[in-house]
Amino acid sequence: IGSHLTEALVSAGAQVRAMVHYNSAGRRGWLDQSPLKNDMEIVAGDITDGGSVYAAMQGREVVFHLAALIAIPYSYSAPLSYVQTNVVGTLNVLEAARRLGTSRVIQTSTSEVYGTAQFVPISESHPLQGQSPYSASKIGADKLAESYFRSFELPVVTVRPFNTYGPRQSARAVLPTIITQCLAGKTVRLGSLSPTRDLNFVSDTAAGFMACAAHPDAVGRTLNIGSGREISVGDLAKLTASLIGADVRIECEDQRLRPPGSEVERLLADNRLAAEVVGWQPAVTLEAGLQQTIDWFRENAGSYRADVYNV
Repeated sequence: IGSHLTEALVSAGAQVRAMVHYNSAGRRGWLDQSPLKNDMEIVAGDITDGGSVYAAMQGREVVFHLAALIAIPYSYSAPLSYVQTNVVGTLNVLEAARRLGTSRVIQTSTSEVYGTAQFVPISESHPLQGQSPYSASKIGADKLAESYFRSFELPVVTVRPFNTYGPRQSARAVLPTIITQCLAGKTVRLGSLSPTRDLNFVSDTAAGFMACAAHPDAVGRTLNIGSGREISVGDLAKLTASLIGADVRIECEDQRLRPPGSEVERLLADNRLAAEVVGWQPAVTLEAGLQQTIDWFRENAGSYRADVYNV
């Protein structure tokens, strides 16, 4: 999401500084391949280091906070890493914004904080349920953002994307898993096939972030960014295979299953508040977004390993 949002901001005329995670190779993620990389300032740092966060935020009017550990399966193995990155990292952003007088902070949430839907469509008033260490860390981050709004009047907006997909997505996500296996062979191995997800194309998600940054009525609110359409993982695999033209067998593989109490069985966004408050609505249909994503993965298949389960 970060690289697409960064490009959209540059295209809209913003002066953009992007903070990427420091690494000794000097790689800047997908921004290394961006045609707009020379039109932005790119700095390296670590979200868990308050000093580098403060330095990156100096002189910026709006801060989009997307830095996070996001893989749910890995959160079972390394929960402390998720607290340090997602909770402490968010605290660093909020505290820097408070000290700097930042005009707007966009906190990135996730639909995973809702857990399995107690009612659908899921509105922003749905209870929060920590069904994985990942989701618990994101609930903590969201509540910190809320506390800084209430305690210090920090102008925060919490954007809650549902399942974003599109070009450049990590191999650990379900759709790249499906696409790469469809392109590589005859069998698609997944976790549970019955859970439903609300898939939102990445350009729509980026547009949602920008709308939330631009509208004064969004401050202090949490807004769902989702399509309002749900599809099961199994049906998503069938639809994707059909668009690719692949005759594949779809299997459930035990190692990919979440613990029973941790699986989120149903996600379906109520996106009416975003439409009402900031005028955002999704523009890309699932079928159109899938085709764009498939086309990109065909061209970049060498960057992914379909035979590996990416935790």
